[in-house]
Amino acid sequence: MPPTFLARVALTLALALAAAEACVALHTPIPWMIGPLLATAVASVLGVPTASWTPLRNLGQWAIGSALGLYFTPQVTALVAGLWWAIVLGIVWALGLGGVFGHWLHRGHAHRFGGTPVQQRATSYFAGAIGGASEMTLLAEREGARTDLVAAAHSLRLLVVTLTIPFAFTFSGLHGIDLAPPGPRQVDWPGFALLALATGVGAWIMRRLGRANPWFMGALVVAMGFTMASVHLSALPQGLTNAAQLLIGVSLGVRFTRDFLHAAPRWLVSVALGTVLMIGLCAGFAWLLSWGTGLHPATLVLGTSPGGIAEMAITAKVLQLGVPVVTAFQVCRLVAVLVLVEPLFVWLYRRGS
Repeated sequence: MPPTFLARVALTLALALAAAEACVALHTPIPWMIGPLLATAVASVLGVPTASWTPLRNLGQWAIGSALGLYFTPQVTALVAGLWWAIVLGIVWALGLGGVFGHWLHRGHAHRFGGTPVQQRATSYFAGAIGGASEMTLLAEREGARTDLVAAAHSLRLLVVTLTIPFAFTFSGLHGIDLAPPGPRQVDWPGFALLALATGVGAWIMRRLGRANPWFMGALVVAMGFTMASVHLSALPQGLTNAAQLLIGVSLGVRFTRDFLHAAPRWLVSVALGTVLMIGLCAGFAWLLSWGTGLHPATLVLGTSPGGIAEMAITAKVLQLGVPVVTAFQVCRLVAVLVLVEPLFVWLYRRGS
């Protein structure tokens, strides 16, 4: 690895740490993720040579996945299982909302994309889909779409959601309503070592199988398995979860380069406005679901919002807003979108081409 790259990584981490400490002092919501995210994004746009090292991002994903899995006690698992119908509705909602968002983007911008009509449709369709940025960009590439626009749309969507919802919840007083704390609450170092080894193996297996978000999903599944079986090895040290949030914030912030803003400003404005509208629509949908489930609307807003798993789960964890429910909604949605979004595109737009 070139020394210059290591120097850029070290500079970025130092900046992120300073921003996190400043946000802690200012009592901002989710300081260990939002501070590094904002500082890194601003620095990147200004031309500072920031960098995110993939193994560190994977470490952050692993730590967050492990921490979330510790919430799935047998009692909580039974509660989440009883919400299967609401989770199915959330999946249908996400697929429909993403389709409408993509159609709206297509009407406003398709004439600037270039390529064939199917390729133009693929650009807007996968940019609007509520799924992982890397996975949607890969699917778009298979269809000959503008992958730069797809990746930019998902990066900006995550930024808007990650900044908007935590601040809105904090300033409205919506926090501390989670009655289901994680199983183990104390750090036991031998138990933590065993948990780290087991969840690390789970992440490695997921990666070998080619699954999406392997370091997050593998650790989550293994930690869930232990907790559901009432095997409480150890909690995760608070410093580790804070560091994981910082690393995830950095990995999001470095996407926003100076070229990113200059590439397609009209496209980015449309994505930002559409994302804000989707947040509002998801909030309304969450209020409707809360009537049928009896859960707090804030929990369901995080579960159905157009954000990423790690970002929304971190928000739920820090603000104590129904971590297992949010995680279950987001994980099931991600899996369903990855399985269904490409066949739906073929069925809707490529059958007659």
